[in-house]
Amino acid sequence: MIYIHIPFCRSFCTYCDFYSEIASRCCKDEQSRFERFASALSAEIASYAGVEAGSVNTLYIGGGTPSVLPLSVFERVVGALRDHGFGGPYDEFTVEVNPDDIVEKGEAYVEGLLRLGVNRISMGVQSFDDEILRWMNRRHDSAAAREAYAILERAGVPDISVDLIFGLSQLSDMQWRSTLRQALEISPSGALPAHISSYQLSVEPGSALASLVDRGVWTEASDEMCARQYDILCSELRSAGYEHYEISNFALPGHRARHNSAYWNHSQYLGLGPGAHGFLDGRRFWNNPSLDSYVQAAAEGDFSTVRGSEDLTSEQVVLERVMLGLRTSDGVDADFLRTHCAAPALASALAAGDLVPVAIASGNIVPVGTRFRIPESRFFVSDTIIAELI
Repeated sequence: MIYIHIPFCRSFCTYCDFYSEIASRCCKDEQSRFERFASALSAEIASYAGVEAGSVNTLYIGGGTPSVLPLSVFERVVGALRDHGFGGPYDEFTVEVNPDDIVEKGEAYVEGLLRLGVNRISMGVQSFDDEILRWMNRRHDSAAAREAYAILERAGVPDISVDLIFGLSQLSDMQWRSTLRQALEISPSGALPAHISSYQLSVEPGSALASLVDRGVWTEASDEMCARQYDILCSELRSAGYEHYEISNFALPGHRARHNSAYWNHSQYLGLGPGAHGFLDGRRFWNNPSLDSYVQAAAEGDFSTVRGSEDLTSEQVVLERVMLGLRTSDGVDADFLRTHCAAPALASALAAGDLVPVAIASGNIVPVGTRFRIPESRFFVSDTIIAELI
């Protein structure tokens, strides 16, 4: 599996701390910058030729905002992957998009992505309340989100995922219910989105939101409010027929995100692009979040100058497998938990109902008791449960 980080955005969202740089509004400068990035990315892909990128056959292009890129850059990147042994067809090929880019570029742009092999689009809607979207510094409004979804659907995108955010102090429960209703009704055809991801707003160091909090301009929502809105989320999507297969992710049957599911299974993957992280052969590695340094490294033919890494200890591997696995409805192998968790802590979690046996894992019936999971009713406090186990 391969993740590619696109380090460009038209503007920075209030809450975001992912690495990106503002894409120039000057067409000539912008295209030149995109091409330099594509050349550097192609060089990094070539540097991994012959490396095994894991058993999961997926490609995920995120960011940043991949949809600011012209099709020509996607074509170069997909071509480089193919030329160096990482080509498709992929079981799942996801590209993240912003609604305003899709509205601006239209159906032809989406059809171009599909011709390159894209079969899944993840669209950052975040809210259907225009005032909240403005506060988030999003570039679209609710009407643009609906128009973009219609374009994706008309173009024939097989899987569309919608991202939403809850847990803002100014977001009432009524507004949140309305957002969920509008997400479920976003398709002009009446079909439900195949997938919905929903995240609680968090204050990330270095973000504009962190500055607002530090200056006392904005106050975080209470834990009680966030828990209530999470319960509303779970209830509404359950009623609509979604499978809650990971703490923040909901899918119609057969539409789980394969790429992200592989992360939670602790699968290895190749991370490409400035700011990207990867995991191969027990080693975590990352590229420094600097586009200029990345382009310079490519020109010099030496990515070691911008790449860091660490070998995970056996304790770290256990910790990650438990933490990631217990985020999901499939849970973690019971024998693995018995081996690596203190017996009293495991017994206490089972007795309290913080862990329950899993009857179904990844669609295959397995004997009850061979895996344990955190029940949905306690997903919201999963961090506390996991901390007590490990």
